[in-house]
Formats: sequence, C-alpha cells, structure tokens
Amino acid sequence: MRASWRWFGPRDLCTMGDILHVDAKGIVSALHHIPDGVLVSPEEIAKRQNEVRFLPDGTPTGMEWEIIESLPISEDIKQQSGNWREHITNYKQSLENLAAAGIKTVCYNFMPILDWTRTDLHYRLPNGATCMRFDIHDFAAYDLHLLNRNGAKQDYTADVREEAAKRFAGMDDLMKEKLASSIMCGLPGAKKQEISHVLDALALYKDIDEDKLRSNFVDFLSEIIPVAERLGIKMGCHPDDPPFPLLGLPRISSTEAQFKILLDAVDSPSNGISLCTGSLGVRLDNDLPGMMDRLGHKVHFLHIRNVVSEQPQSTDGIVRLGNFYESEHLIGNTDLVALIASVLREENRRRDAGQSDWELPFRPDHGLDILDDIGRATQPGYPTIGRMKGLAEMNGIIAALKHEQFGVH
Repeated sequence: MRASWRWFGPRDLCTMGDILHVDAKGIVSALHHIPDGVLVSPEEIAKRQNEVRFLPDGTPTGMEWEIIESLPISEDIKQQSGNWREHITNYKQSLENLAAAGIKTVCYNFMPILDWTRTDLHYRLPNGATCMRFDIHDFAAYDLHLLNRNGAKQDYTADVREEAAKRFAGMDDLMKEKLASSIMCGLPGAKKQEISHVLDALALYKDIDEDKLRSNFVDFLSEIIPVAERLGIKMGCHPDDPPFPLLGLPRISSTEAQFKILLDAVDSPSNGISLCTGSLGVRLDNDLPGMMDRLGHKVHFLHIRNVVSEQPQSTDGIVRLGNFYESEHLIGNTDLVALIASVLREENRRRDAGQSDWELPFRPDHGLDILDDIGRATQPGYPTIGRMKGLAEMNGIIAALKHEQFGVH
C-alpha cells in the first residue's frame, strides 16, 4: 500500500515542508480555483507540480503530484443541461493533459450540489479533541426552518421534526448562520451561498430521480472511460457522503449494490472506485472488508478513516437517517484491520497476476483536531497532526499484517 497525503495547494496551512515529516510517498491535490467544466490546462498542471516538487525557497521535496482529487463533474453534466456537452469535451481534454503530465489516477464524485455534508465542523469529544459531525435534528432544522424546502416534511419522522423545531426555536442568528455555514461548507470550493441560491440549485433537480441521475452518470462514463482507458488513467468514483438522501436529492453510490450497477454498466479496467471507509462506513449495512474482497479489482484509490454512527443497527432492512461523527481511525464502525488485510490480499493477487499497478494508493482521510491542530482553522477535516496519527496507525497495521511470522502473504 502506497501512502499519500492530500494537499490543497499553497493556501493549505499544512505546508509541503510539514508533509515531509509525515512519511507519505506521494501527493493528492487538485486545482480548486478552476471552475467546474472548465479545461484544466497543461500550464496549471505544471504550476501545481512545481509547487509540490519544491519548497518556496527552492529546496526539492522529492515528492510528486500522483493523484488528482478531484477533477469535478459540473452540475450541467449531472443534469444533462446547459453546456454539458462542452463540459464533457473539456473533461476529456483535461484527462489528456493530466496523462501527459504523468498523473494517472483521478478521484471524483457524482453527488448533486454538495460534495459532503456535516452540521458541525468542530464537535467536541470527551477528551477535548474536535471532529466533524452530522446531526439529523440540526440538519432537519436547517432544511425545514431555514431553507423551508417544499416537500421537506415528508423526509423526516415526526420525532425528528419535533426535535428540529425545538432546536431551531433555541437558535439565535449567530447559531443559525454557523449551522448554515457548516452545511454549505461541502459546496465545491467551499463557496458560501444565500438560501435563495440553494433553493434555485435544488429546483434544477426536481425532475431528476435516482434512475435519471444514474442514467446521466452512465452516459458520462460511456463518454469518458474509453478516453481514460486509452490514456492508462484509473477513474475512481467516491461514494456519497453521507450515504443516504438529503434535501430531496438522489443518491446512486452509497452501497456495494449501487456501485456494482455503475461498474457493470461500463465494464473497463479504468472504471473503478475510490473506496472511502468513512463515507460508506456510516451505513451499518455496508460491509467494507467484504466489499474490498468482492470489488477489490475495481478499487483504484482508498480513503481510510472511521466514523461512529449513533443510531442503532436496523433490524428491518431499512436504513434510516441518523447521527454520526468522525472518530479516531482505529475506533468506529469499520474494522480497519480487516479492511487493510483485504487490501493486502488484493495487492498480492495483482502482483501474482503480473499487474504493474499492483500497489494500491491510500491516504489517511480526515482526522481529529488534537494538540496544536485545535483552533488552527485548517481545511475542515484535514488537521495535520490528526491525520499524521492516523497514517502512523495505518502504517503500523500494514507492517504487522505483512510480518513474515503471522502476516498476509
């Protein structure tokens, strides 16, 4: 397994100099300043590569930009509206430019409007660390009473609606603004939008249900994957985050069964998954080690983190919206030791089959704000020390599982 590290570029409070201390082998980055649907030029790619390769004083880092996360898919493409065909053309040429620069792994998602959703970016744990959290009652307060979204009431049970009303009644203007800001932080580029703009964006999906969104995604894959395969690029779709419907928007990559449909629709070595153990792990019916065993040949990249879901395990097969928070890497819903063992078995299978891409890249995803990270205002979910702790734990598991006396061979 090849350890990588997500870097948001020169504005990131975790500098390239810091990254040299964390034992990562490669960099995961993106060009977030380029609007969705716009061509990613060779010049912009080269600029970021140089920012990775050299510290500001010119000292070589010995690091390379290996994975782009993300090459965003525009809302026009998701909706098949507006300039979506032009955006498809730009996406193909962007892949050409990335491949020419040696970047051959692309992480992306097909989530409508929001890339991820949390209601609290600094939830305090008993030990004083902070993390990101999703609370269905707070989210319902936003949806029902701030957005006043048509049809929202039917998406929540009576007890959730009742608690949401109580919480909203107790919020002052500052608390309301903080809640809205936390939820909207998942917009691509973390752009703040007025309530009216959010409602306008949601209205564009009024006629797009799960089947239609999936059909649009398959159309995108049918256009893009042949180009990616010719270029030797691996496209890894990131799961929905969280993996259940919100704001009346459809979800199509929340479970193993949903991913299987997308993988089978356009069967190619380039059409694969960015397996996120945190996003998928929110659902207690997702078996992450088993998913890796069954679909490992389609996994191109891994995000390794953990979550604790506060709702009880469903006994009737219905997955309900509930609360969760991002936990320490070794504590949570997913057995990461079993997951990593499955990843190592997949690497062995690839190596034995003579595949040149047998080594799977991963990164420690998110992490708790601990020690000096607290109060540093880093990118939400991306503290330096918390991620470094998670990476050290992952490296320890890998070393133990690969030990000749009792390891995975």
